[in-house]
Amino acid sequence: MDGAGDILTSLHVVDNARAISITFADGTQSDGIVVSAQPEMDIAVLQAPTMPPLFVPATLGNPGALRVGDEAYAVGHPFGLYGSMSAGVISGFERTFRPEFSNVELKGLIQFDAAVNPGNSGGPLLNRYGHVVGIVTGIVNPSDLNFFIGIAFAVPINAAAGGVDMPPY
Repeated sequence: MDGAGDILTSLHVVDNARAISITFADGTQSDGIVVSAQPEMDIAVLQAPTMPPLFVPATLGNPGALRVGDEAYAVGHPFGLYGSMSAGVISGFERTFRPEFSNVELKGLIQFDAAVNPGNSGGPLLNRYGHVVGIVTGIVNPSDLNFFIGIAFAVPINAAAGGVDMPPY
């Protein structure tokens, strides 16, 4: 979230939703509306009409400063487990990924190996300093099972934020 209350997430998380509910860290809840989208990067920007009395915007990091082997942390709600974090490392850059049931090929992605499962999409990928360096978008799963196999992808935050008129970092 930035200082204006814009919230970045994965477009596939909110696409075709009849209602969007946003819960802030202090428990404040609000309806959400999609104010812009970047389908070629699977990014949506949400706004909440009701903001919490106090909020701290996320600090954006520089994905260009990342190297293979750097620590990476995925935050989300895998399988509905609210506020979970998993740790791993950056595995590669400039990856291409076609999400299941999509005809859009996402390019320029960060590959990482922190455990990501259904419910992590749209959450932040953090560096070791807690700065947002990406938005989690998907996993590679060569099986028919719906769980993490070891390869996950994130849209670099400069591509996600820059495409929706937010400062890149």
